[in-house]
Amino acid sequence: MSTARLSFALCLTMFAVAAQAQSRGPAAQYWVDLSTSNMSIPGMPEEGSMGGGLLGGLMGGNNFGRSMGMGERGKLLDAELYVRAHPSGVEGTHAIPGGMNMGSSLLLMPYRPKQEPQGARSDGPGEAEKPKGRILLYWGCGDTIRPGQPKVLDLGKQDYAEFAQFFSSHGAPSKGVQGRPGHSLWPNERDSKRVPDNASLVGEHAVSGDGVPASLKFNVGAAHDFLPKAQLSTKGMPSEGVQVAWNAMENAKGYFLQAQGAASGPDGAQDMIFWSSSEKPENGWSLMTYQAPAQIAKLLQQKVILAPSTVNCTVPKGIFDKAEGAMLNMIAYGPELNLSYPARPAKAAADWQPEWTARVRIKSTGMTMLGMEDGGRQPRAGRQGASDASSAGEEGQQAPNLPNPVKLLKGLFGK
Repeated sequence: MSTARLSFALCLTMFAVAAQAQSRGPAAQYWVDLSTSNMSIPGMPEEGSMGGGLLGGLMGGNNFGRSMGMGERGKLLDAELYVRAHPSGVEGTHAIPGGMNMGSSLLLMPYRPKQEPQGARSDGPGEAEKPKGRILLYWGCGDTIRPGQPKVLDLGKQDYAEFAQFFSSHGAPSKGVQGRPGHSLWPNERDSKRVPDNASLVGEHAVSGDGVPASLKFNVGAAHDFLPKAQLSTKGMPSEGVQVAWNAMENAKGYFLQAQGAASGPDGAQDMIFWSSSEKPENGWSLMTYQAPAQIAKLLQQKVILAPSTVNCTVPKGIFDKAEGAMLNMIAYGPELNLSYPARPAKAAADWQPEWTARVRIKSTGMTMLGMEDGGRQPRAGRQGASDASSAGEEGQQAPNLPNPVKLLKGLFGK
């Protein structure tokens, strides 16, 4: 065979392999994320939403805040559909059980990324200022700060390797709703009704649309329903240690707490202070969201997250006593439901392929302020020696003046 013919044959083979690879995989994939979110913050209404907060601002805005449970309060549902035959997206329908109290179905619409208006970004050469201050990291439940703490990151050094090591995390978020181009989402601009507080996912579900297998139907049992609302309560002052307690949640697989605040540093620059309930140094960036079952088991073994039987934890005294304010976040990890049709065999062949797959992830998050009694109903000063004549307890009190990490870390990223 001539060289030209051989090359042509190899090209045909490569094209065939590529075509076969594109045709592999389930005809449809479906993801559902269930979240229950609760916040107790002075000056904030019981219903509605707030921005992405401290972490949301640092990690990319309100979308991140919603995934971290820092957006709308109450029960939240996000769904995403991918249809292999329609890589640009397809309009679909998710038929839901009556217990959802949201009608008979949810409309799934193709995700279309919004184009940022030209010239919208104001950043330019010379605008990035060198960051100042430090980040202090504490960890572990208990009355007193443990030896070897805190870990300190000096922002002025701009040591990228140290920065990466400092913010490494034990978390490994599982794959779920991400809002990917070519996928279809709920909620969307045409269907964004609120999930009622009495909504239940228990019952029969069916997903339909062009290219979606007629067999994409599944049942959700009580073990994979929404988790209860996190009811956080706090007792004590930061200078004495803050005792945090919460309600035990049936079906929760573990808990994790994280707090953050700000204080004036030794050189007058603002320090960011972080604490987590982990037994190991852990900032918690990737732990405040869904984790896969295998990852949860690993984190429990490592004592990075708290056992499901745990209902209290003390933030050690002296961490936030000089802080201008401190916010506490908690997450309860729920189970994960993984489905396929046909069901995966115990000993599946290497080339086994289902018609469709579906995944349901579940979590519950809570947020409150440290230095308050009963999770925010009686605000108390966060600084030592703060005047009792402050507006604590008065209607309309504002949340603490937490640091703006985007501005603080701007120089590190050169944006």
